[in-house]
Amino acid sequence: MNTPHYDIIIIGTGAGGGTLAYRLAPTGKKILILERGSFLPREKANWDTVEVVQKDRYHTNEVWYDQKGHQIHPGTGYFVGGNTKVYGGALFRWRDRDFETVIHKDGISPEWPLKYHDFEPYYTEAEKLYEVHGKRGVDPTEPPASEDYPYAAIRHEPRIQEIHDSLKEEGYHPFYLPLAIKLNEVNRRLSNCIRCNTCDGFPCLLDGKADADVTCVRPSENYENVTLLTEAKVKRLHTSPSGKEVTSVETEINGETHFFYSDIVVVSCGAINSAALLLRSVSDRHPQGLANSSDQVGRNFMKHQNGAIIGVSTKPNLTSFQKTLAVNDFYWGDDDFDYPMGHVQLLGKVNADMIAQESPSVLGISFQDKHTFEAIASHSIDWWLTAEDLPDPNNRVTLRGDSIQLNYTENNTTAYNRLLQRWIQILKTIGCGDRIIPCSFYFRKKLPLQGVAHQCGTCRFGTDSTTSVLDLNCRTHDVDNLYVVDGSFFRSSAAVNPTLTIIANALRVGDHLIERMS
Repeated sequence: MNTPHYDIIIIGTGAGGGTLAYRLAPTGKKILILERGSFLPREKANWDTVEVVQKDRYHTNEVWYDQKGHQIHPGTGYFVGGNTKVYGGALFRWRDRDFETVIHKDGISPEWPLKYHDFEPYYTEAEKLYEVHGKRGVDPTEPPASEDYPYAAIRHEPRIQEIHDSLKEEGYHPFYLPLAIKLNEVNRRLSNCIRCNTCDGFPCLLDGKADADVTCVRPSENYENVTLLTEAKVKRLHTSPSGKEVTSVETEINGETHFFYSDIVVVSCGAINSAALLLRSVSDRHPQGLANSSDQVGRNFMKHQNGAIIGVSTKPNLTSFQKTLAVNDFYWGDDDFDYPMGHVQLLGKVNADMIAQESPSVLGISFQDKHTFEAIASHSIDWWLTAEDLPDPNNRVTLRGDSIQLNYTENNTTAYNRLLQRWIQILKTIGCGDRIIPCSFYFRKKLPLQGVAHQCGTCRFGTDSTTSVLDLNCRTHDVDNLYVVDGSFFRSSAAVNPTLTIIANALRVGDHLIERMS
């Protein structure tokens, strides 16, 4: 194979790599994008709960391991667009205080070398690019913004509006969830989204999500200088004899090994796989893994303390598109708790097949008793809770042979548990609208280790090369032409979805690379 030389190779097409490709495509530089997966097929199964949830159709069949050597089946997928293909589209700016040192009950969230004002113009640009719908001035914790949301907030359906009004009556501050979806509620003919009940966690058959594939990768392919290779799995990165620059990217395509060459290489595989790729790329000059003289590659893995509450009311919930409301009243604490607790938002509407998948052992109901599950689902309000996951150097990505191992122990559980109990208390107070819900009708589930959608922190950035992997432009300290552009660079995880910060950072690093290549 006669392999050409590229100006830049981007490995991965998710929120980081896909957005970076979009930023660089108009430069005319010769760009190669390598994606280990294919385009996610548009098929009826996109909206089939049994296929998506019970059969895990769009997640990898790879086996990873935990620190005890037990198998993990990770909730991650390899497609063009990465995990944004199945995300719920909630795109939050971090609070301005999230970039400072934050004292938690169980530890410290460290200060960032860059602050909110460094990211603010890129947040604004990211919201425009990903068509975020929202409303400023309602969330009491929101940071300052130079512009309004580019699109109006998504309206609540009647049952959710009741919940919103009940929360306000009790003195809380519900607000519209900022969502990246292709929805026009004024002129539906201009809308891809149809407000269906299979959005959060599902691929979209109608390309109704503003994901990295639809928003960034496909437009990038229109440029003649951009080449996308799918089903191209990068195995290792090779360096020059000095170890100071990457010289080739070893890639497996259709069972054959190919080497690609470039002036600059960007790793955007997601925090876990990016760290794993660097660790696999050992050499005489990099015996602990590529760019790992600090021994920080893979360390400080974070994924959030995430969990769900399903509250069942006597009043039916006929909502289809439920994921429109969030609450941050306890983001920085509570009257009797002076430490951050976290964030609450609605989930996409659960259905009988989801309840059947998660709840038989809890409820003592036969898996085949679909009528009972349908009754529960048709009366439920479904919530998602997020508390910050604190960086811990012992929480790390390592290798077990050629497989990934996640050595991870939960932390900051006090905050999560207080948020959980506080939210259940509030739901009892407002009664999900009818004020007669018995406590036994609250079902809860905390996301296990395999739930890695919010992965971040494995190649943290900083100014000290002995304690960080990347510099402030996300270039590795050890290798001059190697960058990591995904959630790996995070120094902390905050308590809201990480995706908008990943997108904003990709735009920021893109500007740096444009200047470098000029």
